[in-house]
Amino acid sequence: MTIIVLNFKTYRESTGPEALRLAEICEDISQEYSVQIMVAPQVADIQTISNAVKIPVYAQHVDGVGYGGFTGHVTAASLKAAGASGSLINHSERRLKLADIDASITSARQAGLKTIVCTNNVATTRASAALGPDYVAVEPPELIGSGIPVSKADPLVVSQSVGAVRSIAPGVGVLCGAGITHGEDLRSALELGSIGVLLASGIVKAKDQRKALEDLVTGARK
Repeated sequence: MTIIVLNFKTYRESTGPEALRLAEICEDISQEYSVQIMVAPQVADIQTISNAVKIPVYAQHVDGVGYGGFTGHVTAASLKAAGASGSLINHSERRLKLADIDASITSARQAGLKTIVCTNNVATTRASAALGPDYVAVEPPELIGSGIPVSKADPLVVSQSVGAVRSIAPGVGVLCGAGITHGEDLRSALELGSIGVLLASGIVKAKDQRKALEDLVTGARK
């Protein structure tokens, strides 16, 4: 089943009540078109959304720390208690060192959370996959929010990342991110060997979020 991960970031259109409304749209589209849609809202919105929808709710970040004196950190245990199913790690807007990525994955795994590690090239994809996350999401940072999909701008980074992951960690799923907006972008990402996409502004900032998401899903099937 195709996977679509929608990162809400900190946009006005996906904060508080708007975040809940968007999550409900995602659930409707997921059920209607039989695609797996995961949403990644801000931490403060996780519990409200997870109580309202059945689709997976991911955090945007998790720290590799446990209980104790870690003021300001986001623990896996707190995310799990709020109803999260997993977390993004190492998004280009929240970049981590490799040791911190490893600690975050370990912390999430111990709490029963799934992980999506964001990477920016083949080398970091290979290194991150070796740490054993559930997914890696390849997204060159210069293309994020550009409207130019990585599947067109740099298809080799996707196909080579898929090959690298399959060679060392075949159980890790590869997602394609950066610039994903239209159905043809999703279709191209799947043709390059990924199992889905990670996207944000193309849906969140759309005038009609439901139509944009529906067009993404249906357009990939043409």
